[in-house]
Amino acid sequence: MLQNWDKVKMYDLTQNTSHLTPPWPTYEPLQVKFFKRLSPNGANGQLITTSNHVGTHLDGPLHFDTAGRDIASLELTKLVGPGVVVDLSDIAEDYGIYTPQDIMDRVEVKKGDILIINTGYHKYGWESPEADEKRYMLRHPGPSMDFVDWVKEMEIAWIGVDCGSADHPMNTKIRDWEPKEAEAADRYMQAKYGKTLNEMYPWPDVYQAMHIQVFPKPHEIIHAENLGGEIDKVLNKRLIIGCFPWKFEGGESAFCRIVAFDAE
Repeated sequence: MLQNWDKVKMYDLTQNTSHLTPPWPTYEPLQVKFFKRLSPNGANGQLITTSNHVGTHLDGPLHFDTAGRDIASLELTKLVGPGVVVDLSDIAEDYGIYTPQDIMDRVEVKKGDILIINTGYHKYGWESPEADEKRYMLRHPGPSMDFVDWVKEMEIAWIGVDCGSADHPMNTKIRDWEPKEAEAADRYMQAKYGKTLNEMYPWPDVYQAMHIQVFPKPHEIIHAENLGGEIDKVLNKRLIIGCFPWKFEGGESAFCRIVAFDAE
């Protein structure tokens, strides 16, 4: 029996979700309507139409791997366990790139950990006073290419990010869809790193690497996107972290609730 449960603090790292929540670019937004009301039916009832990639959600293995497991197949032992929340907001900037060393400079990451990355860009989420959909979806920081091998070596259980994608936005299809953003990112990277955008993320070799290269077995390192909520209360801490999607048979991804448990 768990002792001192009253001393365990829970922190909700989940973004609110509604018809106002922007989906990932080009994905179907959430739509909701009442199909009956309390009067005269005795109960309120709603219907929703949506893609799985709105608000806080877990990208399942099936999302980028035809042979990948569905959401219902993911064990709770994979989704709940020890991990860390790392705060990178001090180095975050539009189109910025973070590295494994940036993570390790701030927290101790152990093999098999759950890794939550706070870029600080949740402050541009739709429900924030500083809401800025373009910065949130198109300009958030993303990982360096050596980050891909590092998460494999560390056997990370899963990753969570407080922005639109665990990939750099310019290493996704957004690069084609938003040519002006790609031009701005290219200028930034040449000034910051002395390399062009395509030198930093050469296509097609590393296209969407944080999905394509790590989702399939034997790695099956998946990730949750659009975290927020109380994330600022648990920065640079070791915690028990849980991701709780609905048990979606055949689901490539799913809405989820993400909770950090602090027994300290």
